[in-house]
Amino acid sequence: MHKLLQDKPGEKLFLLGNEAIARGAVEAGLAFASTYPGTPSSEISFALFQMSRESDLYFEYSTNEKVALEVAAAAANSGLRSMCIMKHVGVNVAADALMTLAYVGVKGGLVIISADDPYMFSSQNEQDNRYYGKLSGLPILEPSTIDEARQIIGYAFDVSEKLRLPVIVRTTTRINHSTGQVAFGSMIPPKTAGHFEKDPFNLVTVPAVSRSLHVKLLEKIKRAEALACESEYNFIEGSGPFGVIANGVSFNYVKDAIRDLEAENRFRVLRVGFSHPMPADLVRKFLSGCEKVLIVEEGEPYMEEAVKAVAQEAGFVNPIRGKADELFARLFEFDPAMVREKIAAYFGIPYDSPAKTDLTDIPELPQRPPNLCPGCSHRAVFYEVNKVTADMETIKPTDIGCYTLGFLPPLSSGDFLICMGSSTGTSGGFSKATNKKVISYIGDSTFFHSGIPGLINAVFNNHDMTLVILDNRTTAMTGHQPHPGVDMAAYGMTGFNQISIESVVRGIGVGHVSVIKPYNVKKSMAVLKEAIEYKGVSVVIAQQDCALQIKGTKKAAGRAFTVSDRCKNHRTCINELACPAFYMEKGRVKIDAALCTGCAVCAQVCPENAIVPLPRNG
Repeated sequence: MHKLLQDKPGEKLFLLGNEAIARGAVEAGLAFASTYPGTPSSEISFALFQMSRESDLYFEYSTNEKVALEVAAAAANSGLRSMCIMKHVGVNVAADALMTLAYVGVKGGLVIISADDPYMFSSQNEQDNRYYGKLSGLPILEPSTIDEARQIIGYAFDVSEKLRLPVIVRTTTRINHSTGQVAFGSMIPPKTAGHFEKDPFNLVTVPAVSRSLHVKLLEKIKRAEALACESEYNFIEGSGPFGVIANGVSFNYVKDAIRDLEAENRFRVLRVGFSHPMPADLVRKFLSGCEKVLIVEEGEPYMEEAVKAVAQEAGFVNPIRGKADELFARLFEFDPAMVREKIAAYFGIPYDSPAKTDLTDIPELPQRPPNLCPGCSHRAVFYEVNKVTADMETIKPTDIGCYTLGFLPPLSSGDFLICMGSSTGTSGGFSKATNKKVISYIGDSTFFHSGIPGLINAVFNNHDMTLVILDNRTTAMTGHQPHPGVDMAAYGMTGFNQISIESVVRGIGVGHVSVIKPYNVKKSMAVLKEAIEYKGVSVVIAQQDCALQIKGTKKAAGRAFTVSDRCKNHRTCINELACPAFYMEKGRVKIDAALCTGCAVCAQVCPENAIVPLPRNG
């Protein structure tokens, strides 16, 4: 049995924050879950996916976040406790459904996980999704610890059903990907058989219906504020003239800082875990006993704006600060030392920072930029396209996935990127706005997620572009989750269908469609040349299983290669492919046999044919 399905209240385990969230969901009687994978949320989905194979929980990897929210909304309006999981930028994709779902509401509880990513460890922006609470009118909850991440999920379901609204649980990378001790709670048996009650004059959002629903939403927001003021996740600690308001992991940094400054008797702290609507009554109560206040929150001045509004209406004139050049930035993550330093400076507490360790005699570590894996077929495709277009002026939009790393030299295969699926749409714009040939890249999962509409647009408007679909048969970047193009039977899983990318592309009406096996360099270049020379929309599907997944599943891999004595040290392999399996030793190119996957691409590009397979006993 999966460790998170154990019905053992009181048992304590060390869990990843994402595992704690998944455990909290099944404890709360979760019946239906959907997602599109995205770091830092992916482990929640994976845990639920595993548990669904051993329980009555329904779980699906949906085509994109909007679809994931739509299926979860339907389940919740059939009375099932449902959860929809995504990273912060995924909420942008789901926002069209989210805004109106706030009007429609739910019957069974619906919890939406928004995993924010301060510092952009794996994201294209670090937007603060607390503003989605203000935009949509939905409650937002924010845990501060790993065990609280488990507890808050059950509370979120209760709030959702009490208000008949979806509830957003906003986490950050430091909660999702930290490990802590979690005490299991009791498990509520899930209700898995739903019933939909027809009520079109409250559920079909034509303008006349939506007008009345908006009135009801505003009434629910008032009730939500009352709940926030009473919530166990909003509380005041300590007593003293100095006030600090904090949320999420920042609350822990604040507690540590006050203790380290030996100033416990000088501070009172308001922890905000139910952050939208802001608990105005509790904020007023807190401010009334403070000489000055500091707001500690990563990201945007969300709480600062709300607290200052409450303070102004209440006539509170003492200083309230948060985001400022000399205090807290809107950029990146906080850390305990920085929070301690800012608190000491703002409140005038004497504090000597620990002396920094002298590292002047230690050489700098070599830079290790992110890189495509050894044997990655994307590297072969980038090399092949670069060779075919060497004498052409090109623009190469790229997309979100492992292959985004192709923008780095020497592959230099990525000129423009906005968001998931943007490669197909921006390619059309570049083709009409410039006289350069446009060759764009998109992965198989991203193609299904949001690449198809842009390709349809290109065909309809007769754009001149070549789209290369990098089909490595998985959602590789976020941990090898399935997508509609994956053959689930190959993994021993039944009940799924497989969608052919080639059939979809041909069905759209693309005039020139071809398929390549990128490890075959010469043949792939010939096919790519023909596609790129085609006037109009052409698509090349590069099919090759992810090298890392092949290695992880112990599928048969090729023999490793080595550099023979025929090598003239041209270094074409390094300068044009830059596979991580290469290294230099005494000025000569070598191949690390432990890293080499045997793809043989380097052997095909070596001008001296000096790269050969290792002997079978080697």
